[in-house]
Amino acid sequence: MSAATTTVPADARPAGRPLTANRLPKWAPAAVTVGSIALGCAIGAAGGLESHIQWGLISAVLFLAISYLLAARVEGRRQAKDRLATSMVWVAFILAVIPLLALTVYTVQQGAEVVNGNFLSHSMKGVLQSGPGGGIYHALIGTLEQVLLASAIAAPIGLLTAVYLVEYGRGRLAKAVTFFVDVMTGVPSIVAGLFILSLWNLALGFNYSGFSGALALAILMLPVVVRSTEEMLKLVPNELREASYALGVPKWKTILRIVLPTAIGGITTGVMLAVARITGETAPVMMLVFGADYINNNPFDGPQQSLPMYIWQQYAMVNNDYGYARAWGAALVLIAFVMGLNLIARGIARWRSPKAGH
Repeated sequence: MSAATTTVPADARPAGRPLTANRLPKWAPAAVTVGSIALGCAIGAAGGLESHIQWGLISAVLFLAISYLLAARVEGRRQAKDRLATSMVWVAFILAVIPLLALTVYTVQQGAEVVNGNFLSHSMKGVLQSGPGGGIYHALIGTLEQVLLASAIAAPIGLLTAVYLVEYGRGRLAKAVTFFVDVMTGVPSIVAGLFILSLWNLALGFNYSGFSGALALAILMLPVVVRSTEEMLKLVPNELREASYALGVPKWKTILRIVLPTAIGGITTGVMLAVARITGETAPVMMLVFGADYINNNPFDGPQQSLPMYIWQQYAMVNNDYGYARAWGAALVLIAFVMGLNLIARGIARWRSPKAGH
């Protein structure tokens, strides 16, 4: 019998050599986490460090070091590098989430005492800025109208631009459109406000109004809608288009009846995220809407208020405890509004996903 076909019996393998590599127990990461936090807090307290942020950073470094050394000792250096990369991802995630949670909790603590039915249903007309009372009803109306107008302008234009780039765009024009969309993505909000102020208010002579602010917000919203819609349209399988063309359906009807309905979930999600992005903009509103203490239901005539500008006015200009309380209450409402838009976008995306059968 040749050496190539010789088999070694199982009982002839060298003793003490396991078939599988050693592994840390499942509870090891949790134990390392608890131990690192305890050791980091002890080092911070012993070193006289008063900031808990410093304690947390020491704990994070200890967690990475202990995880790597323990894995290298038990599992080998190759598996230790894998665990180190995983640990770094978790540490980065925690470092990103902690400030967000801290901001949310602090805003809720500061604003929950102010937010009530009276605060949501009254304006600041006739209210002494340095005294109690008043509400954000006029700012809510202004924010909703300005965001809706901006969405009505940017969403159709962005959708049609994305359809052109994906379905029709070829050559220099498509490249130019793509380039300018990329440029618009990085345009600061104050630049968009200055552009509308120069063109709409100064050159054409229109007054301050909610519509002026909506024009600037639409400029900021447009590239987000174009990019998100473009990516969703690219995800539609070409087989669907080819099947429609094989049945003799024109291209425009294929886009309208096949492509857009298939990608509608992602398109809607992108639009909702773009709306959430412009809701908190302050600079264009300060320059174009001008702000008002009274209720103005007409966004095309006269100054109007918005939540971001209301927060800035109450916190920076009023500069007392009542103003601070109203600012935190408005900030809580604004965060809840943006969070609600994000939840709606996620719900639509899940509802229109292929797994849901829609």
